[in-house]
Amino acid sequence: MKYNLLGNTGLYVSELCLGTMTFGGRGMWTAIGTLPQDQVNSLVKQSVDGGINFIDTANIYSEGLSEQMTGQAIRDLGLKRDDLVIATKVRGQMGDGPNEVGLSKKHILQQADESLTRLNMDYIDLYQIHGFDRLTPLEETLEALDSLVKSGKVRYIGCSNLAAWQLMKALGISAQQHLSKFVSLQAYYTIAGRDLERELVPLLLDQKVGLMVWSPLAGGLLSGKYSRDAETKEGRRVNFDFPPVNKEKAYDIVDVMRKIADNKGVTVAQIALSWLLHQPAVTSVIIGANKPEQLADNLSSVDVKLEAEELDHLNEVSKLSPEYPGWMIERQGSGR
Repeated sequence: MKYNLLGNTGLYVSELCLGTMTFGGRGMWTAIGTLPQDQVNSLVKQSVDGGINFIDTANIYSEGLSEQMTGQAIRDLGLKRDDLVIATKVRGQMGDGPNEVGLSKKHILQQADESLTRLNMDYIDLYQIHGFDRLTPLEETLEALDSLVKSGKVRYIGCSNLAAWQLMKALGISAQQHLSKFVSLQAYYTIAGRDLERELVPLLLDQKVGLMVWSPLAGGLLSGKYSRDAETKEGRRVNFDFPPVNKEKAYDIVDVMRKIADNKGVTVAQIALSWLLHQPAVTSVIIGANKPEQLADNLSSVDVKLEAEELDHLNEVSKLSPEYPGWMIERQGSGR
């Protein structure tokens, strides 16, 4: 396991991060996982034993149960809190009231306290907004997050699912008003979904913002279970067909990954994860599992090294179609 600096900070996080969406299971989240506490404890132990020091959850996962079970696992296993980097998120609907959703100062401050209670912790290492709130000014959101950092309840702040202009605007406000700034973006990125590379990846590299990747196997589509000729009745995609993917293109990519995987004696999923770990903008890849063998397979991806020729083949079959202004910027910049 390698450890990377989270954006422009001195904080080291493991290149794989344990995701907790499979913990508990309430409401819509039952389609993703319904793990009880004893199995959660086992997965957390397996992850930490494998070198992971980074755990990501959110207040809306299983309606708060995921946070609660994450904190309980850490206590049950006797893990040292300060050895771990705990991340959670805020924005989603947490009640029926009009102020129990979004990124207002009221909602953020209330939810930070409730997350700390569920986690049974004194501080959150990385507190992330879970998306954009078009009703709340970014200034208000950033002021609320900055107050949490100054109070000691939060160490760093991050964001998730933002467009490039939204993230850059937030960074500009933070710089202008001397507020804590987003040090990381959590976003969807796979070899079958490389849209992030058009605007966000250049921004992240330029501004030294870390990248945490969610759903690195495209909701299981890149796990090796699925192919053009064989539909499986197992896996998350059966009950929760998300995120959106061009499946025909994805199957072309899986065909190439399967050949490389067979030559190396590894799995298709490990190739998909390894490709992400080879991308310069990626800080940490979030992996989740319902079974120990799934987690073990994902953990082994850090040992899979892709040769230049293999990366060329993968990049070619998965490349983005040119879009304006990207193709014009590349054309005009070729001689500079």
